[in-house]
Amino acid sequence: MPHPCPARPRKPVLAAGLRATVLLALLGSGRAMACAAPTPAVIDIDANSYYVDSHHSIIDPVRKARNEAATKPVDEFLEAVARSANAAQRNGDADEARCALDWLSACAGHDAMLGTMTTEQSYYTRKWALAGLALSYARVQAGAPAARRAQIEKWLLALADATMRHSDAHKGMRNNHYYWEGLAVTAAGAVTHDARCLNWGRKVFDHAMGQIQPDGSLPLELERAGRALNYHLFAAAPLVMMASILDVQAAPLDKLVAFSVNAVNDPSILQKMTGFEQEHPNGVPGWIVIYLRHGGKLASPVSVPATNWDVRMGGDRNLIDPLEHPYGA
Repeated sequence: MPHPCPARPRKPVLAAGLRATVLLALLGSGRAMACAAPTPAVIDIDANSYYVDSHHSIIDPVRKARNEAATKPVDEFLEAVARSANAAQRNGDADEARCALDWLSACAGHDAMLGTMTTEQSYYTRKWALAGLALSYARVQAGAPAARRAQIEKWLLALADATMRHSDAHKGMRNNHYYWEGLAVTAAGAVTHDARCLNWGRKVFDHAMGQIQPDGSLPLELERAGRALNYHLFAAAPLVMMASILDVQAAPLDKLVAFSVNAVNDPSILQKMTGFEQEHPNGVPGWIVIYLRHGGKLASPVSVPATNWDVRMGGDRNLIDPLEHPYGA
C-alpha cells in the first residue's frame, strides 16, 4: 500500500492532477523545470503475470494492462529519479541532483517496496526498480549530504537484502530474472561499497557464464518460442552492465553478445533453433554501448542508438554511469 512521502518544506504538496502535469513535463523534456513533490511511497507491490502459454511468449492484453496499472507508481518514481539524476550528471545541475535525492530520501524514509510482494511478478518489479535506482543514485551520490546519503544507502541495502533472500529461497529457473537480480544487488553493492552484495552479484554473474553455450545461446531463453531473440537481448543487458561494474572480462559473455547481435541481423538463426518465427527488435540493442566501453569487440561495426534510454539501467546508457569501468579508465 502507498504511504505518503513528506513534501519538502520549500514547496507545497501538489494536487494529484498538478503533480501529474509536472511529472509529464519532466518526462517529456528530459529536464525538470521545477521539481515536483515526491509521490507517495509504494510499500506493497501487487503485480501479476500476463503470459498465457507454456513458453511464456503469448501476452493476455487484459492481464498486461492490469499489471501495468499496478506497477505504474513504481515505474513513474523510477523514471522521475532517473531523469533528474541524468540531467544532474550531464549538465552539472545541482538543482536536478537535489531533486533526485529528494525523491529517493522521501521514499527511503518510508521503507518503500519493502512490504508485501504478492506474486513473483511483484518481486520482478522490485528488483528492476532496485537496479535502476542504484544506478541513478550513483549519478548524484557525490552531492548527497552525509545524513541523506546514509538514509538512502541503508534503504538500497535493505532492498538488496530482500532481493537476495527471495532469490536464494526461490526454486525456479535461473534465467534472465536471476541475472537482473544480480545486477540489482551488484549495483547496490557497488554504490554502497558493500562487499557481501558484490560477492553475491559475482556469484550470479559466474553462474550465468556457466549457462552460456559454446554457440553463445542461453538454453532457458531458447524456450521462449517467438520471443527467444528478445529474451536473449533482455538477458544479456544486466550481464553486460555487471561485467563493467565488477570490472571483469569473460569469454562466454563475448559469445552471448556475438550470438545476440548476429541474431538481430539474421533472426532466422533463432527461428531454426526454436521452430518459431521471431519477433524482430528495432536494431542493435542499446546496451551494446556499455559492452564496447568496457573493451568488448564485435566482428562488424554497429551504430549505437542516439536515443538510448533504459530506466532499469540508470537512464541514458550513452552517458557513462559512475559505477562502470570504461576500458582504459
